This record gives sequence, structure tokens and C-alpha cells, in this order.
Amino acid sequence: MATVPLIDDDAAAPEAAAVFADIRAARNSDFVNNFWRALASDPALLAATWARLKTVMAPRDGGLDPLTKELIYVAVSIANGCAYCIHSHTAAARAKGMTDAQHGELLAVVAMASQTNALATALAVPVDPIFEVQPSSS
Repeated sequence: MATVPLIDDDAAAPEAAAVFADIRAARNSDFVNNFWRALASDPALLAATWARLKTVMAPRDGGLDPLTKELIYVAVSIANGCAYCIHSHTAAARAKGMTDAQHGELLAVVAMASQTNALATALAVPVDPIFEVQPSSS
């Protein structure tokens, strides 16, 4: 059960309704999911989070394609234990072309990283100097 009410369209403040409209337009869908409806309890937080998400997930100069961004989102969601985000971004990754084989490989990499992260942490393995960023000499 949510800790805040899920705001439906009829109860949305004007600021929240504007964000809902932008979500619908950006996704070319009439669906506004529960994450956004929960955030609508605080319209300013809703607007700020939606704006930041649009910026981060939009095509940018770094070259990460939309599917790769969704795969990263799934991996981080698994690491953070966010069931909602795991489901939401797995669906988004599938909509962007993720195959069952890619999903299986993603889960294998996440599991492997979790294991080696835990081992490196438990063993307090020092970072190799070659992996550290060196100050530029300019």
C-alpha cells in the first residue's frame, strides 16, 4: 500500500495535471503510472522529478541509446531493491526492444557484479592505483 494517496486526474492540482499532460504527450499514451500519481501529492516534487527524468533519459551527447539507459535503470533498481522500478523499467526496456536473451544476460551481469562487489567489500580490497583518475598535467 502506498504511503501517500495516488492522485487521480480529477483530484490533481493544476500543476500536477500539467505534468500528467506532459507525461501523456511525451509517451504518446493516455496512461500515467502510479509512481507519478504518488508524486502528485507534492506537485513541485512531481514537476522536478519529471523534468530531471526527461533530461537524463533523453538522447544526449554521451551516446547511450534509450535501451541501454533502460537496462542501466533496471540494474540500479535491482541493486536498490526497488520492485516498482524493476517492473516499470523492465517493461520500458521491452518496449524499446529488449529481448528475453538480453534480459537474461542483464540479470547474469547484475548477479555477477553483486557477488564481486560483496567480495571486494568484504575483503576490503584496495583500489589499484592504475584505476584512479590522475590529475591532468595542464
